[in-house]
Amino acid sequence: MLKRLLVPLDGSRLAEAILPAALFFAEHFAATVVLFHVIEESAPANVHGERHLAADDEARTYLASLVQRLARPDVPIETNVHPAKEADVARSITEHTQELNADLVMLSAHGRGGLRDVLVGSIAQQVIQRGTTPVFLLRPREDSWDAAFDCKSILLPLDGSPVHEPALAVAVDVARTCEAALHLMTVVPTATTLSPERAATRVLLPSTMTALLDLAQRGAVEYLQRTTQRLLADGLKVSAEVMRGDTAQCILDETARMRADLVVLATHGRTTLASFWTGGVTPKILSQSAAPVLLVRVMGEEAPR
Repeated sequence: MLKRLLVPLDGSRLAEAILPAALFFAEHFAATVVLFHVIEESAPANVHGERHLAADDEARTYLASLVQRLARPDVPIETNVHPAKEADVARSITEHTQELNADLVMLSAHGRGGLRDVLVGSIAQQVIQRGTTPVFLLRPREDSWDAAFDCKSILLPLDGSPVHEPALAVAVDVARTCEAALHLMTVVPTATTLSPERAATRVLLPSTMTALLDLAQRGAVEYLQRTTQRLLADGLKVSAEVMRGDTAQCILDETARMRADLVVLATHGRTTLASFWTGGVTPKILSQSAAPVLLVRVMGEEAPR
């Protein structure tokens, strides 16, 4: 259950785009919202055309004004400012996630350094890489930065590996609490969308690889049937399907088709930015998904599909 939501803010309107989602989760989970600001070392004078919060008292005044603006009778809101100047904002967020007992970090992915650098490289990926707390990422549009958030449909990609089961638990918790429909999906590659290392096997043993992929599809169908039946018995609204093709593209296509309000995605939080980006699926989803993404850090080795 989500009881404490950590919401890092830099003072910009685009960062505040995360607030409707934070209030939504706080109201549904009876959670406390913790508005957080890190005083950044050598911070720019402006961020997104607005003055950057560079002083302790200025940050506290700003967060206090947000508390008044966001006041809800059933949503406790706390504020926390880290006054010592930090060169590594992501590390400070991760450390405060633990210190403040946060169950979820909620970030608005934005910035001036380009979507790839800002969305994953500078903050979000490092928070995922260094910690184990789930991270909710929202990509705001500048023309609708204050759009309301609702969660009636959730997409959960699965690959049948026990390592990814924590993402299922989180998605079920959110679906049950928000009374949302949960759609499970598994993607099995086609011969033309295999990873490079498996493509070599296809070239050498084409008939064998075709048989293996067909077997993987049957296994995926059985896995989703078992999982769906169990969740339906628990009273959840659940559907499922197996798709064939490129994993990331299938997830993006399904997100758009069902107009998902949220995508829950398991990630291994790879050890370096380079390895994270070469991982393929997660960065493509983060950079292109129209729906917010809830990343669940999973531990252990990735099992081959």
